[in-house]
Amino acid sequence: MTASSPIDGLVEPGFEAVAEAFTHNFEAGRETGAAFCLHAGGRKVVDLVGGSFDAARSRPYGPDALQLVFSTTKGATAACANLLAQRGELDLHAPVATYWPEFAQGGKEHVPVLQLLTHQAGLPALDARLRPEEVQAWDPVVAALAAQEPFWEPGTAHGYHALTYGWLVGEVVRRVTGRTLGTYFAEEIAGPLGLEFWIGLPEEHEHRVSPIIGTLLPEGGSGSGSGLPSNFSSTLLARALNAGGAFSDPHWANRREWHAAEVPAANGITNATSLSRFYAGLVGTVEGGPAEPILTRAQVDEARTVRTFGPDRVFGSLGFDMEQHIGLGFWVANPFALFGGEGSFGHGGAGGSYGFADPENELAIGYVMNEMSMSLTGDARAHRLVESCYAAVGATPKYF
Repeated sequence: MTASSPIDGLVEPGFEAVAEAFTHNFEAGRETGAAFCLHAGGRKVVDLVGGSFDAARSRPYGPDALQLVFSTTKGATAACANLLAQRGELDLHAPVATYWPEFAQGGKEHVPVLQLLTHQAGLPALDARLRPEEVQAWDPVVAALAAQEPFWEPGTAHGYHALTYGWLVGEVVRRVTGRTLGTYFAEEIAGPLGLEFWIGLPEEHEHRVSPIIGTLLPEGGSGSGSGLPSNFSSTLLARALNAGGAFSDPHWANRREWHAAEVPAANGITNATSLSRFYAGLVGTVEGGPAEPILTRAQVDEARTVRTFGPDRVFGSLGFDMEQHIGLGFWVANPFALFGGEGSFGHGGAGGSYGFADPENELAIGYVMNEMSMSLTGDARAHRLVESCYAAVGATPKYF
């Protein structure tokens, strides 16, 4: 890797345009450090890294770099619930209280597990004020959610459960399996697929984590100078992003204590290679992986069936008339989540990270970066890369 050519990695013949798109993002001044990977037919055909590990440009962003991917983590959490459903260990239509009796408080006794995955449970934000160490400890935050009354009648609307999604789904997984979400994912999905993907990062890998540069939202949660309304801090979206005040520190994303905790909606740490391999291994076989996909085709079809309709209540609090398409915990390709083919499903994260599978075109993509943009699900950087991938295989993305 040289200063004049900050790109390194694998590009198989026929995919040169993907490398050109990746290089363009740097030349346009959009990246500090980033990585991109594409699997086609279960085989890795593009695997690129480039740029600098940190804002000080102290070292290259190499293949050993790991990245916090914010809500892209939700795809891993969704996969755990889908795998349990596939194995007959979790009934998605059963009340949450079947597995987690304390959840029956506040009029939630009939809320089915499915509505946790589809962001319809009416619990997008915490009413309780919790200290960061309480949130990191898990039990206080799930106890608060169990006791809380919903913001709306569950099942009548949906709204982005930006952080609570991970604790809600994760606690169900813990009650069913006796394992934390991070442990279940490590043992049942990441381990078999050979992924470097953690929800709860071991100490020995901390030095590999590239620091996040910038924040999605302005410090203090104000809308001043950000394009957000001046009352942003009082909106339901702001509350959903702050988890009862525990995320008021704008630099939380670079702190070891948050990397070590399990926040299954927002603190997965991985790289583009593993993110792409994760989605490739969900829907098909991958080189050196298990003999069968993690999910059956029947479960994949369940996972990507759109189950939400109408405006999102949380984003609507900011005046956005946005209709998100949500399956069983995954976002399904739509004009808001530009994943590629019509049947594509996955999840994006704050600042621009991005991962999805397209079973029909046998593609899986992972993109991570350290420089944040004002984006909740991919941005021009990722979209340019996705377009070049589809062009290389002679397919057309649905919503671009």
